[in-house]
Amino acid sequence: MGLRSFIIPAVDIKNGKAVRLFKGDPDAVTVYGDDPVKVAKQWEEKGAKQLHIVDLDGAFEGIPKNYKILEQIVKTVSIPVEFGGGLRSFNAVEAVINIGVERVVIGSLAYQNEEEFLDIVNAFPEKVVVGIDAKDGKVAIKGWLEKTEFTPLEFAKRFDDLDIWGFLYTDVNRDGAMVGPNIEGTRYLAQNLKHPVIASGGVGSLEDVKKLYRLREYGVYGVVVGKALYEGKIKLEDLED
Repeated sequence: MGLRSFIIPAVDIKNGKAVRLFKGDPDAVTVYGDDPVKVAKQWEEKGAKQLHIVDLDGAFEGIPKNYKILEQIVKTVSIPVEFGGGLRSFNAVEAVINIGVERVVIGSLAYQNEEEFLDIVNAFPEKVVVGIDAKDGKVAIKGWLEKTEFTPLEFAKRFDDLDIWGFLYTDVNRDGAMVGPNIEGTRYLAQNLKHPVIASGGVGSLEDVKKLYRLREYGVYGVVVGKALYEGKIKLEDLED
């Protein structure tokens, strides 16, 4: 796997547009495109091997709101799509898997309703990515608005023996800020879990990606990158597969 395959471009959707938030703040929005489907297709054309789609409206409101856009993206691209944002019920997960989403990212539901979460994992083995959003060292839920008492590793350990795909670890304090990813936190999590970990949050340069890339031996599978790609700090098309 080369650096290009390691990078998973993010398409965050809010009010029907492709955006990025600054540190998870719903009011700190930068719009990067009026058509998220077109944006998704562009990343595929530049060589992306998979995409990370987030329904921000869904994350804040607790139910997917941009279903039609997601469906169009899945139909338009030929690479796997990972999706998260507002997946807080069995029916919501089933609906997006039925339209062809490869993996679903679930965070809040895993914390709030473990029974329903287990039903989802059992129904869709190896399709579930447990979303671990860390804020000040604790797991945050409900669109990063509410902090729990769990550290990322404590939270992840609850699910590591299940038939999940793996974990998505986001340091919310760094997300969209391009201040560098949480290398130590990512490594610590990955080396203590059986399942792969996708890193997210803070990537601002190709050097940041390379630091995470070196953690593959510990179980780091890839990194979700948003702002650094949109602002041209990293150019997918220039990288090795």
